[in-house]
Amino acid sequence: MGDNSELRQAVVTWLRNAPTLRPTPQAITDEALAMRPQWETLSNAVAQAAPIADHRDLYTKSDGDWLPAHRALLGQSGLGDATRLLAQGAPVPEEEVADSFVAFCTAPAPAVEDWLLLTGDLPEGTRIPLGRYSLQTFTADELRQMGPMPALRTLQPGGLNFQMLEGAPFIHAPDPSRASERSGAPWFDFTGPRPEAQHWRALLPLILWSPELLHVDTVFDVERGREFGLHPNHVPITLQVYENPYGSPEEVEVRETGSFHIASAELPRLEAFCTAVTAKIDAVMDGATRRPRLPRRRALRLERAARHLLQAHQRTRSDYGVWEQEIDELHLDYVIALEALMASPDDKHEGVTERIRSRASALFLTPSLRASVGKIVQEAYSARSKYVHGDVLKDQDESKRLTCLRQLRLIVRQIVLRWLVLTPYDTQDLAPLLDAAADGTGRARTIDEPLRAFFKATPPQDAARL
Repeated sequence: MGDNSELRQAVVTWLRNAPTLRPTPQAITDEALAMRPQWETLSNAVAQAAPIADHRDLYTKSDGDWLPAHRALLGQSGLGDATRLLAQGAPVPEEEVADSFVAFCTAPAPAVEDWLLLTGDLPEGTRIPLGRYSLQTFTADELRQMGPMPALRTLQPGGLNFQMLEGAPFIHAPDPSRASERSGAPWFDFTGPRPEAQHWRALLPLILWSPELLHVDTVFDVERGREFGLHPNHVPITLQVYENPYGSPEEVEVRETGSFHIASAELPRLEAFCTAVTAKIDAVMDGATRRPRLPRRRALRLERAARHLLQAHQRTRSDYGVWEQEIDELHLDYVIALEALMASPDDKHEGVTERIRSRASALFLTPSLRASVGKIVQEAYSARSKYVHGDVLKDQDESKRLTCLRQLRLIVRQIVLRWLVLTPYDTQDLAPLLDAAADGTGRARTIDEPLRAFFKATPPQDAARL
């Protein structure tokens, strides 16, 4: 590591000049653009410690010359915030800020990472691989370190409350194909495909693990040590009532976690389950690049089913908290997911409903479950037909429709998991095996034994209900 003492001293000198400045971002930028002696010294020190050949992201072209950019040095580094706070008389730790600024300038530019904040309550220290992603919880201090100038985090009113995010579940992964956008855009402002659809390969194992609803609260960018793009307004909060020491009720804002809960004792099971399911997803999706038609179509069908399943989950805030106007649309999402997996390229157009019902039922181990699933699938197709042809389900009140929607959600989730466990990865199709099992041919070997083996080795959270 080189000697960065000149850069560090230049930062300290700039900060000690801060109380003489007007405490507005524009005034501080104007001071830098005017190239006052303190800023000129700092800019030259940056050029020496972090030359453009190694740190192109810190520079901009001005009058034909490449110079350290005030937007990077003041804005992205957090030095401008530190300067403004000192100008306001705030107790800023100058030495710590100087160290952070030196690290910002001299460290290699980090890769952009996609981060998803999820609902849920997970134990401290959770870290579970999900293919190229990780499911992880962090301490408040670990989250502070993600951005520049961690020392300023507690000094800026209206900033992100990291204590509220302690233990929050995040899914994250590097995205080397994408340049920095510094957008921090939440999912409902996202351009292009919905983020839960983009990241379905990480989210699907968690949805298949538990019948409790899991949601993506926001999607944002992280550049470690530079940018933690989560905006405080994008963290769902709720009020919790505590009794204060004086015996009076007191309302406190807390992060809204929902019903998805993982106990510490469940973490090994969850990791084993996610590893097994991720491997099966990867095996199917590897077929997307293979020449035979069936593996490619199988990969596309899995992705389609997962996208519709996740889309329906994202719009279901609770089992009985679905907008009445959306019940039929969510119902359609689940039927599309079901049909994507149960259909076969060799199917004829006639008798689609009966084939889907029969194959879905064949995935379950007991006659009573097969009968129950068959009835739910039959009713789902009937409701789907009425909806797509413009009819209204007049014979059901809202509570009945929500109950049916919940049953369908739980059944489709089970069908997706069982399809993943059983589906071949070569050129053999699962549909004929399910048709034969429905007729009582080879059921024990092709269906029952593989399912029981999977559920014994890597059971989901609700294994007792299977």
